[in-house]
Amino acid sequence: MSSVFILIIFLFLHSFTSQDKFQKERESMVKNQIENRGIKDKSVLNAMRKVLRHEMVPSNVVNRAYTDGPLPIGYGQTISQPYIVAFMTEATNPKPEHKVLEIGTGSGYQAAVLAEIAKEVYTIEIVNELYKSADKKLNELGYKNIFCKAADGYYGWEEHAPFDAIVVTAAAEHIPPPLVEQLKDGGKMIIPVGAPFLNQNLILVEKKGEEVTTRSLLPVRFVPFTREK
Repeated sequence: MSSVFILIIFLFLHSFTSQDKFQKERESMVKNQIENRGIKDKSVLNAMRKVLRHEMVPSNVVNRAYTDGPLPIGYGQTISQPYIVAFMTEATNPKPEHKVLEIGTGSGYQAAVLAEIAKEVYTIEIVNELYKSADKKLNELGYKNIFCKAADGYYGWEEHAPFDAIVVTAAAEHIPPPLVEQLKDGGKMIIPVGAPFLNQNLILVEKKGEEVTTRSLLPVRFVPFTREK
């Protein structure tokens, strides 16, 4: 048996073992971190099982990809704790026919989870380096229904509005009026609101006709909502 053939077999087995390991870690993450904490929506649970979180974190933290907490992704930003991603997704109740806006692409993980459920996901990232890396990674992973843009997310993405759901993944000191305007009648937005680097509240915004209501769901801590200078 040639050394080249042996090497090919070794690489195949190594790849298979690694993927199997990550699959088990994803299953454990969904069961212990998400399902056991009360997330019940089957489409959300399936999306969390499917999205390859280990592909969307820096190489130096791949071994922690499925742990119960946020992870640094560079430029002062983080990938959110898996439970929080699932919680925010379930709270906005995306459906297969929905168009969703995300503010704060980051690594692309939340966008990928949403894209497993919704028809289209529009995501905005202000840090140009993160926008480029997330856009590249999402394309490599085969997500054809995610559309990325580098911009100040405060103003949303007006040309594609209105949106059935809006997910904001950075803490704002107030709810941006342009995002409320771009929310469809009957739509939901989830956004952390509060002072930077302190405890914030995850706020659910619901729009029904001319009436807009807000409800505090959960204390959280997110990186600040970055604006253009």
